Amino acid sequence: MLRRSFCAALTTAALPGASTAVPVRAITKGPRFHWFGYYDKLQFDPTSRYVLGMQVDFEHRSPRPDDVIRVGVIDTGDGDRWTELGTTRAWNWQQGCMLQWVPGSSTDVVYNDRVDGQFVCHVVNVKSGKRRTIPSPIYTLSPDGRWAITCDFRRLNDCRPGYGYAGLPDPNRDVDVPEDVGVWRVDMATGKRKLLVSIVDAQRIPYPPGYSNHAKHWFNHLLISPDGKRFIFLHRWRGDKEKASFSTRLFTAAADGKDLYVLDPHGKTSHFIWRDKSHVLAWAWHPSQGDKFYLYRDKTDNVEVVAPDQMTVNGHCTYLPGNRWILNDTYPDRDRLQHVYLYDLETKQRVPIGDFRSAPEYTGEWRCDTHPRFSPDGRKVVIDSPHAGGRQMYLLDISSVVSKS
Repeated sequence: MLRRSFCAALTTAALPGASTAVPVRAITKGPRFHWFGYYDKLQFDPTSRYVLGMQVDFEHRSPRPDDVIRVGVIDTGDGDRWTELGTTRAWNWQQGCMLQWVPGSSTDVVYNDRVDGQFVCHVVNVKSGKRRTIPSPIYTLSPDGRWAITCDFRRLNDCRPGYGYAGLPDPNRDVDVPEDVGVWRVDMATGKRKLLVSIVDAQRIPYPPGYSNHAKHWFNHLLISPDGKRFIFLHRWRGDKEKASFSTRLFTAAADGKDLYVLDPHGKTSHFIWRDKSHVLAWAWHPSQGDKFYLYRDKTDNVEVVAPDQMTVNGHCTYLPGNRWILNDTYPDRDRLQHVYLYDLETKQRVPIGDFRSAPEYTGEWRCDTHPRFSPDGRKVVIDSPHAGGRQMYLLDISSVVSKS
């Protein structure tokens, strides 16, 4: 069986603190720490050679307004050479500064910053070093790179530390359901913004169990569909019932903010990804089988469970090109191991590719999830991991696994 052969290949010989079933190497090193963050951003360029990353001098505390990190690009074809692209004061541990390649571009990358008392987005040419700045931060880019959507990082920093940016207070901190906050569309040529969906718009759509008393609402985790016609976001709130936790609904909307649809109404949506223009894979709770990964068909109530006996815990999920393989990971288990694996939808086999130890001090806001990101050719994966004594980035060669397809 394929799974058995790869399980047998797990070894700790090459990487202290890790067991791997595929070739792996560190592409960054100390004394500084490096990471990329979220799993749904383009870390690789279209050639699958150049990899983006961030560099920081400290760990194990919240970012402060005066903390500056460096952003750079790594040439994996030239000794993993690091080239600095700039610095930023708008970042967090989970998603960094939204550093990502402009879709389809081999030269342009974007990242957020704080300049002259406002959050902005820089567009940088990695070859020429030429930079332009638009007067709005971005969250995620459209498939053609011409527009983006964004949320209020001030409110995120107040409601969900680890996802917003320090340095600017939330003017709506004492407002539970603000009218002037939500999802904005950003023109990447001009930086002009238009509010598409406000928090009030989402809150007004009934939630049958009822919102808890004193519930404070926010949006998080925005992602545009592969055809650019719709986007998805999480509507979250915390009140007397949730206490330190929160409740969640998964929404989709047309690219102009209209045609709002509650895709998951049950209050517990977590990580998700678009499989294609009409389907979304998400870890959630559903009355049919409880906490599992489910595939939702947009604008319908069609839901099917995915790999209920193989992908049994929450993780950061994506589809490799072609949609045969799901790339996923786990949070640290009782032995503090984070498991990175592939799931073959045709053979229904889970194929482990690496287990990586995360020390107990990597917890809460400054935890170091592996957040596996794949290359456009579908043959490489880069993760963040602290198993060697500080967060660094590692490249895993999965070509031997996917070539068996």
